Amino acid sequence: MPARHARLRADAGALAASLAAFRASLDLPGDFPPDALAEIGDEAVDGPDAARADLTGVAFHTIDPEGSRDLDQALSIERSGDGFLVRYAIADLAACVRPGGALDAEVRRRGQTLYAPDGSVPLHPLELSHGAASLLPGERRRAYAWWFALDAAGAVAEVGLERAWVRSRRQWTYAEAQREIDAGTAPPEVALLADVGPLRIAQEAARGGASLDTPEEEVVEVDGGYRLTRRAPLAVEDWNAQVSLMTGMAAADLMLRAGVGILRTMPPAAEEALAGFRATTRTLGRPWGDDVDYGAYLRSLDAGDPVTAAIMQAATKLFRGAGYEPFDGSPPADPEQAAIAAPYAHATAPLRRLVDRFVLAICEAEANGADIPAWARGALGELPAVMQRSGQLAGRLESGAIDRIEAAVLAGMTGAELTAVVIAETKGGVRVQVTDPFVSTTAPGPAAVGSEVRVRVDATDIAAGTVTLSIVG
Repeated sequence: MPARHARLRADAGALAASLAAFRASLDLPGDFPPDALAEIGDEAVDGPDAARADLTGVAFHTIDPEGSRDLDQALSIERSGDGFLVRYAIADLAACVRPGGALDAEVRRRGQTLYAPDGSVPLHPLELSHGAASLLPGERRRAYAWWFALDAAGAVAEVGLERAWVRSRRQWTYAEAQREIDAGTAPPEVALLADVGPLRIAQEAARGGASLDTPEEEVVEVDGGYRLTRRAPLAVEDWNAQVSLMTGMAAADLMLRAGVGILRTMPPAAEEALAGFRATTRTLGRPWGDDVDYGAYLRSLDAGDPVTAAIMQAATKLFRGAGYEPFDGSPPADPEQAAIAAPYAHATAPLRRLVDRFVLAICEAEANGADIPAWARGALGELPAVMQRSGQLAGRLESGAIDRIEAAVLAGMTGAELTAVVIAETKGGVRVQVTDPFVSTTAPGPAAVGSEVRVRVDATDIAAGTVTLSIVG
């Protein structure tokens, strides 16, 4: 066996042990209790299925990352006059989880699905999230079925929501959907994303919102171990995300109308933060002009420009303080999610996020003039703490896992000099983005943000997930 290959195998073993020890240190949830599993059944737990609309004749499709089994959303688009009819089916977990039962208690304890390279910790038992509640192709499933009438400019003219039976026609990966849309071979209910998506992006720009469309740090399994790659999102991912955003804004509007609900809020950026960001863009040679709004400026950046990574890193500091805002009676004083530039609620991922189940139940009741379920209304006060706690745990798991993978990726490169871009200042140094291999870590400074530098790998510790670099030029 070649020496380098043997080293890769050894590092993979050390990485697996490090990841396992790290997971154990976080005290992540384990198996579901037997009494929670015993509650899973075929019958709906919150009312007769006979009242559901039958939308199994609608050609729904799911579009998700490769290998996904927890399929929350399915869409179908058709032309309607000079506009569009967008249907969006969301998995109905309220039909599967009995309020006050053992399963309800367990998923409230978990809060959300936790993702890691060596395995996820699901919010719901796999019998539900990968089975009976997932919108898998060819399967008849319970869903919350939204519909949106869009005008020719992509603006929402009318919204409806009902509980229904649906059947997805096909499970698409993002790459498959992009390829067939580009080739003109996608069915119309999917191909029309290429029309609706850009229109919704234009609507976002008009209201002053902006999505940070940054390259993603992606973990890929190789040779029994992992590597990190830089992956630019496909256009279809942004188009698909716009449908989800549209749904979240519609959910917020319904709950504000009802006077009951829970929003995902974020305060606007402080003037000092905006001034600082504007100064950073000038320093980096990509000035943000006074006559251009924030979203338009971000959309103008070239994803292939190395300086863009530094600008996007600085942009993430503009909007802080995201949270969940419950209300029953008076709505929040400032209901907006500032980056979206509209009131917004989490409503499209109930298999993976606890709060969505409650939002969907409230919205469906308001949309159809029914009483809001007492179990959904009564839980509003406890949901923010549950989501904050689980979100912090998800962040620690993700960042700690990536730290250990980065250490493993660089373990065989001690002494090597690599090219990097300085993307931010940190306490006692700078954060750098190594271009190959794709690793983001810290190094002693100083160095100018946006500048290209050479860094040397001085030491790595896979068990601790640390990398020691020094700037050499």
